[in-house]
Amino acid sequence: MLVTSKELFEQAQKEQFAIPATNFFDLDSARAYVSVAERMNKPLILAFAQAHMDMMSLEEAALIGNYLAKKAKVPVVLHLDHGQNEAIIKQAIELGFSSVMIDASLDPFAENVRRSKAITDYAHERGVVVEAEIGFVGSGVNYENHDHSDSIYTEVKDAMRFVEETNVDSLAVSIGTAHGFYKGTPKISFERLAELQKAVKIPLVLHGGSSSGDDNLHRCATEGISKINIFTDFITAAMKTIEEENPTDYFQLKKEANQAMEKTLEHYFTVFSTK
Repeated sequence: MLVTSKELFEQAQKEQFAIPATNFFDLDSARAYVSVAERMNKPLILAFAQAHMDMMSLEEAALIGNYLAKKAKVPVVLHLDHGQNEAIIKQAIELGFSSVMIDASLDPFAENVRRSKAITDYAHERGVVVEAEIGFVGSGVNYENHDHSDSIYTEVKDAMRFVEETNVDSLAVSIGTAHGFYKGTPKISFERLAELQKAVKIPLVLHGGSSSGDDNLHRCATEGISKINIFTDFITAAMKTIEEENPTDYFQLKKEANQAMEKTLEHYFTVFSTK
């Protein structure tokens, strides 16, 4: 069933677990994620990133996402991930996405507030929930230590002010993770997470979950994070399986890759203690 994340996050906050947000980029990946959620009877955030519009149009993503979400026997949120263009975000809302992210995290604070509030007002009028980001989750390629990382930690006072001024439904925070492949080991600040959870009442979201370590992610999921984004680990698992199994035809290759992605999601449902 297609839902917004509002009720799901309320339960996640109350019972201390996180829901995986899985980025799909074609029909196979979306179908693999939803099939695992149904098999394990878990809720799912089915996410499509604006950055992947070179692989699939927003219209195609909406058709696939809406079809699978509405057909699913478990709650599925169709979410636009890292929307950086207002026109794209509004188009996603019109196409039936039940959740959108406005990512203006690289803008100055005041501009991030202005852009996020405008999208929130627009989305709320249409029954759609909004995620925004404050701080900056950088690239794992640069992630050797925090002196060299381009990640910028979320300041607690800024988060409180941002939520009050924008009325967003969930907030992506930066506490030490990074996007993509890591160079080095992520050092998550659980102290900052605890401070943010105490100060901010809306659900907190973590980007850059892939390869952040099961112990780290389990702690995040049970100590204040309601949604954790995963993408790179799916692709890595698929490629590793292809290399190991060396399929001899295209159909077998697709089957091996899809099964590897399914196993990865099964793993993270457990790590995140998703209920």
